[in-house]
Amino acid sequence: MSWFKNIFKKEEKETLDKGLEKSSQGFFEKMTKAVVGKSKVDDEVLDDLEEVLIASDVGASTTIKIIERIEERVARDKYVNISELDKILREEITGLLLENPHAGTGNIDTTKKPYVIMVVGVNGVGKTTTIGKLAHQFKSEGKKVVLGAADTFRAAAVDQLTIWSERVGVPIVKQNMGSDPASVAFDTVQSAVAQDADVVIIDTAGRLHNKVNLMNELSKIKRVMQKVIPDAPHEILLVLDGSTGQNAFEQAKQFTAATEVNALAVTKLDGTAKGGVVIGISDQFQIPVKYIGVGEKMQDLQLFNGTEFVDSFFKKR
Repeated sequence: MSWFKNIFKKEEKETLDKGLEKSSQGFFEKMTKAVVGKSKVDDEVLDDLEEVLIASDVGASTTIKIIERIEERVARDKYVNISELDKILREEITGLLLENPHAGTGNIDTTKKPYVIMVVGVNGVGKTTTIGKLAHQFKSEGKKVVLGAADTFRAAAVDQLTIWSERVGVPIVKQNMGSDPASVAFDTVQSAVAQDADVVIIDTAGRLHNKVNLMNELSKIKRVMQKVIPDAPHEILLVLDGSTGQNAFEQAKQFTAATEVNALAVTKLDGTAKGGVVIGISDQFQIPVKYIGVGEKMQDLQLFNGTEFVDSFFKKR
């Protein structure tokens, strides 16, 4: 079986490399311009590197941390050649990602049954697609999955989730449009318990125009689910669109203020040069980036691995 696993791992890595190709190319083009004609890493190179990282959507706060770490190494080693900069940058960013206390968190806690995931995020970030792909992954692992269509404010949301449930071949619990989302969530977890399901994935409405309303609604959904499963939801997964760059930071701020987000999924990384946003979001929010979306296919939602991500991001094409 190990050869099969290795083939699968190789395919996954190739998908990640391809998914981060635009981000990687964009970064190296900027880097090459910044260090052209320079031989050693000095203050001027570090200033240019700071601009490159910010332009690559790593974010100002995280960029400052990275630069400070490199400054320490330069001060310690006295002379750092430009040719070593890639390696040092790779090591320091990997180190930063692994400092997130939840870095490398595995898939789900199988001691919780059913394991309840509440998915939040604004409309258009790939929330429904992420739910569909997650359902596919769990089902492929032999788990019994139930979906809950608690985004009852958009008919399209319920329809899209229904299509995914049919594609993946998992049951869905839904009500009429405009129904109380908490009522749908309650029915879903009740149905999951009755079916002895392993995983429940609940979709929620993605509105940010009024944070108080959002907070109240998500709190109500949680309270109602807890009548059936006292510690539900076990995971509140915030889906962010990586292609929006700094806007994803803003959404993360809003949602982490509105509810206790404990996992992140960053989607659409294959269509953008803004992959650096993953580094900044992981560092700034200290919430595990659990999944990244690097393609259209069912299997292109990957469990995030900081070391492999940095390796692909810094892979010269």
